Amino acid sequence: MTRLSANTLAALPAAVAQPQYDRTAVKAGVVHFGPGAFHRAHQAAAFDTLLAQDPRWGITGVSLNSRGVADALTPQDGLYTLALLDAETEYRVIGSILKVLTKDEPEAILAALAHADTRIVSSTVTEKGYCLGADGTLDFAHPAIKADVEASKTEGWTPGSFTGWLVRGLQARRLAGLPGMTVLCCDNLTDNGRKLEVATIALAEVIDAETARWIAETCAFPNAMVDSITPATDDALRNRVAEATGLEDAWPIQRERFTQWVIEDRFAGERPALDVAGVTFASEVRPFEAAKLRLLNGPHSALAYIGLGRGLETVADAMADRELAAFAERLMRDDIAPSVVAPPGLDLSRYISDVLARFANPAIRHLLSQIAWDGSQKLPYRLLDTTREALAAGRPIERLALPIAAWLRFLAAAAEEGRTITDPLAAPLLERAGDWRRVLAMREVFGELGNDTRFVEAVEAGIAALEAGRLEALPA
Repeated sequence: MTRLSANTLAALPAAVAQPQYDRTAVKAGVVHFGPGAFHRAHQAAAFDTLLAQDPRWGITGVSLNSRGVADALTPQDGLYTLALLDAETEYRVIGSILKVLTKDEPEAILAALAHADTRIVSSTVTEKGYCLGADGTLDFAHPAIKADVEASKTEGWTPGSFTGWLVRGLQARRLAGLPGMTVLCCDNLTDNGRKLEVATIALAEVIDAETARWIAETCAFPNAMVDSITPATDDALRNRVAEATGLEDAWPIQRERFTQWVIEDRFAGERPALDVAGVTFASEVRPFEAAKLRLLNGPHSALAYIGLGRGLETVADAMADRELAAFAERLMRDDIAPSVVAPPGLDLSRYISDVLARFANPAIRHLLSQIAWDGSQKLPYRLLDTTREALAAGRPIERLALPIAAWLRFLAAAAEEGRTITDPLAAPLLERAGDWRRVLAMREVFGELGNDTRFVEAVEAGIAALEAGRLEALPA
């Protein structure tokens, strides 16, 4: 079958949307680290819409950990298909990514960061990609950060971490007399912009104090949140895309039709007119972020770990389990919602109903195993912060502790069966998995919460409930 590329766009059926602009006239105004599925489903699609009005906001992708995206998209001239999953699936070819660089091209990465046309550097490198400690600040003991500090002592140094690349690129811009940039984190971290700003300046202070001062004075790190369920690409999607488009696409992307991107209105220079793509610019992102992290991502993780323990495969499967779906709704309405301050215009009860409907969408095959990745990095933001607030307020935490109990059983099962898990702390987690109390003692995951008797007892009750086949540690 003919491959998707700039030369084959004309062969697309009329029903498949394609870029409504001259790609040869597009300039790269954005450098994005982590051009995986999440970015290509959301930010790249939004910039694709903007390019129809303003050709200065194309994207240079940077993949530091693998060549997979570059190898898939380079023969396709950066083009890929986005499938929007609803009652009827809509297909759209996205053209905003102009090229994808890898760690094997450090000179090209630095040149992109230090180019006069670049005004935004953005990131979706997952929670673990920022090398933060349990307190949310840069972990200087992290091997990648230690390596960057050591490498920076040599002229023309090449970073390994994303934060290292930020410092290196901003250092190059300062020395070239270029203006500062907007650094836009799009990962699921509470206060993501502020955390990245503090981490970047902290690393810069160790490497180049003058650059640290320049970053603080000229760059902006707005908070942001992105929401849309994005299942992993599989062969079934590739086959559906080939049938719909008549072209082979090595790495198409799928997501639900619903999408939300909220960005703090705090830019170092020009702000892209992304409102044409439905982006919300707000003075305060935290209320939107908290609602999403707690009322969508928290229940997502709960469905993942509890659902896997019940032999289920997808989120839709979990929602078809009436007992589990009822538990998720009680968790959201009774235990999580009290900790969420609704942003203006957001009805929390309706938001919860909408999220539950999105979870149950049968068109979306979102694997629980995918959601279960990196639990040690996700759970602190998705459920543990809510648990701390509930404890402080004197509210029950038994339902909040049940997904943690399910995660501990997930770890124990993996260790017992000799399976690995996808988590940066896989080795210590699996080594301790036979004794769940030793996992709770890991401060890099639980902080002081692991020593709180109320929490430990609630987790123990949750484990007992799950082992008995129940989803309630409290009386019904």
